[in-house]
Amino acid sequence: MKKQIFAVLAAVIMLASALTSCGTPRPDANSRVFTDSAGREVLIPKDVTRVAPSGAVATMFLSTIAPEYMVSVASTPSSAQYKYMPKELMTLPTTGQMYGSKSTINLEALLDAEPQLIIDLGDKKDGIAKDMDRLQKQTGIPVVFIEADLDDMAAAYRSLGAILSDKAVRGEEIAVLIDETVTMATENSAKIPEAERISVMYTSGTTGLATNAQGSTQAQVLPLIGAKNAIVVDEVSDRGGGNIISMEQLYNFDPEVIIFATGSVYDTAGSERIWQELSAVKNGRYYEIPGMPYNWMSSPPSINMILGIWWLGNLLYPEVYSYNIAEKATECFRVFWQYELSAEEAAEMLANSSLK
Repeated sequence: MKKQIFAVLAAVIMLASALTSCGTPRPDANSRVFTDSAGREVLIPKDVTRVAPSGAVATMFLSTIAPEYMVSVASTPSSAQYKYMPKELMTLPTTGQMYGSKSTINLEALLDAEPQLIIDLGDKKDGIAKDMDRLQKQTGIPVVFIEADLDDMAAAYRSLGAILSDKAVRGEEIAVLIDETVTMATENSAKIPEAERISVMYTSGTTGLATNAQGSTQAQVLPLIGAKNAIVVDEVSDRGGGNIISMEQLYNFDPEVIIFATGSVYDTAGSERIWQELSAVKNGRYYEIPGMPYNWMSSPPSINMILGIWWLGNLLYPEVYSYNIAEKATECFRVFWQYELSAEEAAEMLANSSLK
């Protein structure tokens, strides 16, 4: 009898292995096949109401379209972010992130959260299909990747609307704003002659010497709005900290405009001799990037870049990007975070971020 049982079990295992190796999942009444941005065919539930993000970018996307479906976050929002973000996020367990300077993803915490689906969003990294397959095998939970660079961001929301139960309308609402923003920037930047494109240094970190160079995923906003990235290096880092340069290199690049991250040397640059030698500081063309609820330029490179497009375009080329930035920021907060930004809040956010 035992031999017969073992024979049946062996046959089942062999059949499951054969089906897996064929590469085409077989859906039933409660599942469907989703082809993700890595070209993987993944069997996912038909009714998805419990999802876990794989990292910071996925956390941001999911918290705007379906915060009530989230069972975890990559990291708990800071106290400064609380007022703008869905209250559901504040008590969720943290499960870390797959990518970054190092992986901090917590498999045990992911399993304890009991998601039906794990979602990764962002840029398409080398070997991402293998990474997704590995996480799926480790957890036994379906894992999908959805590309979400600026060019793919609206489509990413539409994909989420199709995957998540009853979220198609919400996904489309956000996608429309993104389409409007990217189209506006593309049309406006085409009006700016090459000779009139302003060179910009986009800093990260606190020293002002960490920068997101030309070609960096973190600096996607600059070329889109018609600006030139002043920092050109041989080996571009896509990490949040970007490339570290020396002050001597910065003097050689000598950007026309510098945009500093919140908490950087913005407050002291105008009074420190080492910074005063730069054209941007001499001419008063240095600004602090608005930082709520996330840095408007990237860090991480996600939906916050939509705010960055409206802000930086209007700041650099107000004659082309002609609108009230406070009103546009209010619209973005309403659509993304469903938060009604007051005129006072908008003014405070933009206090160090407008023409001097």
